[in-house]
Parts: sequence; C-alpha cells; structure tokens
Amino acid sequence: MSMKTFFAVLATAAVAAVPAGAQDYRLDPTYTTLTLDSGFAPDPQTIDLQSGGDIDASSISSSCRGFIANAPDVRVRYTRGRYPLIISVDSNADTTLVVNAPDGRWYCDDDSGERGLNPMVRFNNPQSGQYDIWVGTYGNARLEPATLAISEISSQ
Repeated sequence: MSMKTFFAVLATAAVAAVPAGAQDYRLDPTYTTLTLDSGFAPDPQTIDLQSGGDIDASSISSSCRGFIANAPDVRVRYTRGRYPLIISVDSNADTTLVVNAPDGRWYCDDDSGERGLNPMVRFNNPQSGQYDIWVGTYGNARLEPATLAISEISSQ
C-alpha cells in the first residue's frame, strides 16, 4: 500500500468515526470564535444567537438536555489564569448548554444559571484550549433568541 493510499484510508476512517447526526466540534462555529486570555475585558463577553437545532443533545450523554445544532454555536480559545471560566445563557426561552472542553469531555447543564430556566457551566480550574459551545432549546427543536456569556466573574 502506498503512503498516499494509507493516508486516504486513514482520513476516511477518521470521518467514519463520527456518528451520523452527532455534534461535530471540527466544524466551524455558526456565530463566532473568541480568543480570550485570562483577565479579558470586557467581562462578560456576550454573543447574541439563536438557541436550538434538530439534534437531541441526549445523544451525547444522558445528562444532556435540549435540541442543538450539528456545528458548535461558538468556539472559545482560552488561555487560563487564576480565575474560573463561566459559560452561561440568558434567554426568555428554556435553554440548555452543551460544552466540549479541551479535555475532550462533554459538560451539560439545564437550569443552573440565573432566572430559573437558563443554563450555566462553571470550570473552577479551567484548562487552556478550545471550548466548543452549543446552546440548546429544551423540549423542542424551535430556535429561540438567546445571549451567551463568557465570564471569569461569578454573578451568583
């Protein structure tokens, strides 16, 4: 087998390893990519977006809720410091949060944020690296207006 054929087979195997309909952190984010060093300003960084999508987040883990898109909504490239990293959503709709962290693990939340039905994921000792973030809509695939906040200052 030539090296060219070997790499073609390897690339095909890598693509096939991603389940159909699963969240794909390799895709470009729908809204934006932020590069943040600890101590960033302004804090919080906010992004207006539409929550939701057509994929049931429980396909990632039984602890995940809501419906999300295939591509991440936002990507954060973060350099850690001495502060926590807090990812939260504010919306009038019932929203959820799914985060793929630099350690490759999935972190999900429903309703730990402010105003009852908003999610929040807090990393007390965040890692430096890439955080891919999906904002979901609980209970259905309907798109809803929402604001994602990235902060190092606890509001709770």
